[in-house]
Amino acid sequence: MSAQSPASDLPTGVGLWFAGARPKTLPAAIVPVVVGTAAVASDTFVLWRFIAAMTVALALQIATNYANDYSDGIRGTDDDRVGPLRLVGSGAASASAVKKAIFISFGVAAVVGLALSIAVNPWLLVVGIASIAAGWFYTGGSKPYGYLGLGEVFVFVFFGLVATVGSAYVQTKAISGLAVTLAIPVGVFATALLVINNLRDSEGDAAVGKNTLAVKIGDSATRALYTGSMLGAFALIAVAAGVAQRPGLLLGLGGLIPASRAISTVMGGANGRELIAVLEATGKTQLVAGVLMTVGLLL
Repeated sequence: MSAQSPASDLPTGVGLWFAGARPKTLPAAIVPVVVGTAAVASDTFVLWRFIAAMTVALALQIATNYANDYSDGIRGTDDDRVGPLRLVGSGAASASAVKKAIFISFGVAAVVGLALSIAVNPWLLVVGIASIAAGWFYTGGSKPYGYLGLGEVFVFVFFGLVATVGSAYVQTKAISGLAVTLAIPVGVFATALLVINNLRDSEGDAAVGKNTLAVKIGDSATRALYTGSMLGAFALIAVAAGVAQRPGLLLGLGGLIPASRAISTVMGGANGRELIAVLEATGKTQLVAGVLMTVGLLL
């Protein structure tokens, strides 16, 4: 049993797998789909494609989280984890059970993605395969790129650019300039989510040789990166509103309300378990900003 939680405190049944899916990170999957879809909704909106895109995004996020849990767990990286529940590292679920959950989640993404590819463009299959591979090799395989400090690049590309632009593309079958513009702040928000996650775990990661970006650049620089990412995302929203001549996007600046406390906590030197609440606040910030941007686009 790891230092995470006593066995008696762990959830059971569906609650266990829900907790293991790391729900606080799911805004990173939800926001790009709603923002990308809203960017082109004035031209066309096909409900089933929106639902399918959301299903694919959530399934990929959950599969990646389970894959991270599995790979770190069998390596022993999660044996002394201060963050949210890890299924394998805590002993709450066997490695084989988590591996099965990975395949089911990736399978859902693959099947629904195939339906979208048939309806929209067969080339979407390539994007889907790349997304699945990126999710697995983040911490899986012999040379996981998450252990090389490249996780933030993956998050920005796949949960920013690919997910936002792709969600618009499945509606219109064309690349939307507005969706590309908005994909940048969406990706920066998602990156901030990983930055704070890795800051929280940096001490333990360094001890076991998991060289995340936070481990590589150190505590102070990681805090500055988090703050710069959060504030930079809002600055990019303002720029997008001006460039696209869509002033409604400025509603997204309402996300500064939950962001301000998170930034203050990080810059105040919070560590370890104190940063769990910041992870939640970061997810809320992305969700609030994304929903308000969507409202602004639809208005």
